[in-house]
This record gives sequence, C-alpha cells and structure tokens, in this order.
Amino acid sequence: MRVRKSSQPVLSAMPVTRWPVLLLQAVFLVSFVTCNDAPPVPEEQLLIEKTSVPELCPRSVKEGDFVRYHYHGSFPDGTKFDSSYDRGTTYNVFVGKGQIIKGMDQALIGMCVNERRLVKIPPSLAYGSEGVANVIPPDAILHFDVLLLDIWHPDDKVETETYYKPENCSRTVQVSDFIRYHYNGTLLDGTLFDSSHNRMRTYDTYIGIGWLIPGMDTGLLGMCVGERRIITVPPFLAYKEDGDGKDIPPQATLVFDVVLLDLHNPKDGITSEVIYMPDNCERRTQAGDYIRYHYNGTLLDGTFFDSSYSRNRTYDTYIGKGYVISGMDEGLLRLCVGERRRITIPPHLAYGEEGRGKIPGSAVLVFDILVVDFHNPDDSVSITSQFKPSNCTVLSKNGDYLKYHYNATLMDGTVLDSTHQYGKTYNIVLGSGQVVMGMDIGLRDMCVGEKRTVIIPPHLGYGEAGVEGEVPRSAVLIFDIELLDLIPGLPDGYMFVWNEEVSPNLFEDIDKDKNGEIPLEEFSDYIKAQVDAGKGRLAPGFDAEKIIENMYKNQDRNQDGKITEAEFKLKDQEDKERHDEL
Repeated sequence: MRVRKSSQPVLSAMPVTRWPVLLLQAVFLVSFVTCNDAPPVPEEQLLIEKTSVPELCPRSVKEGDFVRYHYHGSFPDGTKFDSSYDRGTTYNVFVGKGQIIKGMDQALIGMCVNERRLVKIPPSLAYGSEGVANVIPPDAILHFDVLLLDIWHPDDKVETETYYKPENCSRTVQVSDFIRYHYNGTLLDGTLFDSSHNRMRTYDTYIGIGWLIPGMDTGLLGMCVGERRIITVPPFLAYKEDGDGKDIPPQATLVFDVVLLDLHNPKDGITSEVIYMPDNCERRTQAGDYIRYHYNGTLLDGTFFDSSYSRNRTYDTYIGKGYVISGMDEGLLRLCVGERRRITIPPHLAYGEEGRGKIPGSAVLVFDILVVDFHNPDDSVSITSQFKPSNCTVLSKNGDYLKYHYNATLMDGTVLDSTHQYGKTYNIVLGSGQVVMGMDIGLRDMCVGEKRTVIIPPHLGYGEAGVEGEVPRSAVLIFDIELLDLIPGLPDGYMFVWNEEVSPNLFEDIDKDKNGEIPLEEFSDYIKAQVDAGKGRLAPGFDAEKIIENMYKNQDRNQDGKITEAEFKLKDQEDKERHDEL
C-alpha cells in the first residue's frame, strides 16, 4: 500500500494517509445505496459502479493526469472513516504514479469531469492486512463515493474553441494590443468563480505584457471583435498550486467564455473608409472650414451610443480647431459634400481611459458620417452664369427693381423653396436690404434673360441662427436664378426724379390754394400727377404713398405739418445735405 504524502488536511487518526477528494455540487448529487449488507468483495477484485455520467465527456482520466475530486470513504456497513467534504477541499493527485492506494489509482482511470462513481476496493488494493491504526482495520473493504471535478496533464496547453466568429474579421488581437472583453469564468466542472457581466463592466487590459495570467494572454491572441471563444487554461498557466485565495482552488483548470468587444493598439491612428462618394466633388474640406454633418456613433462591437439623426439636427463645428475630439478633427478632412465615410477612432484620439457618458473608458469609436454642408469663413459668394443672352448690355445695379424666379436648395440637394411653385416672380429693389446680403451680391451685374447659380455662405445668408423650420443654422444656400425683368432704379439717394425741366415756380405750382403753405394732401396730389403725366418718376419697387410721405417729411423741416416756401428746397439746392426729396 502506498499513500501520497502531502500537506493537505487529513484525518487526525491518519497522519500520513491521504484520500481522494472532490467538491460535490448539489446539481450533481445522486442518491446511492450504502451497501451496508453487501457481501464482501472478493480479494483482488475492484468493483466500480457509475452512479452519474455527464452527457458530454470530452476528456477522461488517463495515467499521468492530475485530478481534483471529492469523496466520501466508508466501510461496507456505512460507517464513515474519511471525507474530503469535511475538510472543505478537494483531493488533488497524479493518477497512476503510486501517490494513492492502487484501487483508487485504477478506479479513477476513464472518469469524466462531473462523473460520479461508487468504488469498492478490496484490502489487497487498499491497506491490506495491516490497515491503518485506529482508522482502518486489517483486511478492510473500502467504499468510496467519488465525484471528479478536474483533469489536466503537465503537457497540456491552452485550448481555444471559437463558437461564433463574425463574417468580417479585418483585424485580430496581437501582442501589445489593448482589448476590452466580457467573460464568464468557471472551473472545469462548471462552477462559476467570476463574471464581468455581473459587474456590468468589461475587463480591459493589454495583451502579452504580463497583466493577465499566461494562459489568458495566449488564449486571447487571434480573436476578432465580436468573436466568442471558450478558453481552457491549465493551472500551471493560471493560478497554479495556490489558487487565488478566494474562489479559485489550488491546481484548478479554468474555463473562460469570452466575447471580444474592442481592440486597438496604442500606435493606432484613425482609419477612414469611404462608403459613398458623389460623382461631382469640386471641393474638399480642410482645416479651418465649418462643417455640418450627420452621424451615427457606435462602439467597435456595434453598440450604439449617439446619433445626430435621432435629434433631427446636424452636428455643426469647425475643423482643425479642437472643437471636436482629435480623431474626428482628423477624420473630417478631405471630405466632399454628400460623401459617406466611416471613421474609426482609437481611444487615445477620442475620450481616453475615462470615457464619457455612454462611452466606456478606453473605447474605440466608430462614426458613420454624411457630409451635408461645409464652408470657410473667408468664403465669398460664388456666381456661375449658366446662360447669358447675346444682347446683355443693361446690367442690374443697386436701386434697380428686379423680377426673377429661383429654386433654393441646400448643398446636399435639400429643396428649401421655389418661386415656380407659387406661379409668380420674386421682386426686390437691389441693394435695399430686402434679401440677404449674399443674394444682393449674386444679383448684381445681371441682364434680363440670364440664368445663374449663386452659392451663398451662411455669414452672407441666414447666419448661425438660420430660419426656424425653414433654413438650418449655418447653412450654405444655393440659388438657381433667372432674371425676367429689370426696371432701372433712381440715382443713389433719390426716391423721385424729374424726367424733364423743373418748373421755376415749383412751390407755387404745388400750393394750389395759394396760401403760402403746402399740406401733405397738396404735395401728394401734385407728385402723383407728375408721375402719371410722365414728367417725374418714383423709385421702383417701393410703396408710392410711403415714398411721398417720406419726401414730405424731409421738406417739412420743422415738422409742423406744413411746408413753407422758406423750407422748400430742391435737392441740388441743399448744402451738404442728402434728403430723399425733390
């Protein structure tokens, strides 16, 4: 009889004897007959009864394997002489190397993890005619109820089994990469010892620099983001003879069910993938531009964290001025309006180890963006003539009254407005502030019949505020214009001009009742009569009544409601004064 000598707990009456041990879990408990009345086992005959066998048995015990098991030891009458359960620790031993009694060495061969056996060992394969003083009498038949919890061999290596792998695996884990993953950690018998899912937080670590147990460092290599893998680690590549002092026992094989969520290397830069490129790309973004874009933001495993679409509003920012994370600042360069691009940003160019909001620490970010608009604060109005008639001598200028059609869109083609849908032209006095400054510029020096495309940057359009419900903030505007009519305006500063010589007795002509005072009614009737007779002309495009009223107020110097001859002056009679009057 040979016994294993070790420092594990033993029965007090058996200072040099060890018994096979194994943690018995409730899920595997199987009732068995104690065999109190069983006949003696014939000498030299070992009896093995399999009382519980798992459905799956990927590996069974062979000579040279190291096993961990629990046991109850009793005599045929049911009297217990030893139990590993009482000590709260499994019995750990090499099989087939004479470290335990021969009967047990033989009985363990072929067992599977979570298999339970009732083993009846004759004296010749146990303690023979000598027994063990005060514990096992001579020639005793021994019964062992054994539950196997773990098997490994010194030649074992880390085993990996991928049970899900995404179709797209453009990159795999390499030494020095930083990864984020979830795992469930169990012993070989299925006992859970740890789970990142329970903490609702990934395990984040570098690979291959000693931050992990050696087996995990090896088992994670070659994984793709989204891959699910079973990693089985023998104890000499895990926590070895000491365990972790808490949930992992000594000499325990560990099984990790892992899903990889994130992967990057500290040397990574951003990656940019063009998803769609419009046929026409006349201009690309550069540092200093102001851009409007939509985006969906996800983590590398596809977890959504933000979207401009959900807010129904573009994200608007300057490029290259530090208003966005550095990776996005770089990723937004060299883009076209209408382009769709996927920008992948490592954490050191995003939100770093701390993360932000829904973004965990050390997370790689993926942005699917659509460029809606961009401009530069130094941009001016862009004018492209699409058609110009052969006779184009009369050109529009400030003060002219213009009638034109237009189609208005954003840079991405979104339609804002069109005069065609109303069936009438849009009419303005050029330079009078009736339209945005960019349109005033775009309509200058245009002849009737000409067609133009006018691109207006927001600082010459509707600015940062836009128009609620109509024009987005900081939007570039595109107008396709056709000028249909042009009525020449008056000289700058005039609201009325004479078409012929002015009467030398103008005051008397206006003062019909000859009382030396001209009220508004007399003044208005006279001006209208001159316009109707073609002798004078009011500035086109304005309300005639308001023009006349304004002219009258300018002549009524003391604002007493009447014009006297002393107050009355023609424009060329005024000294260094400018009035919209006669």
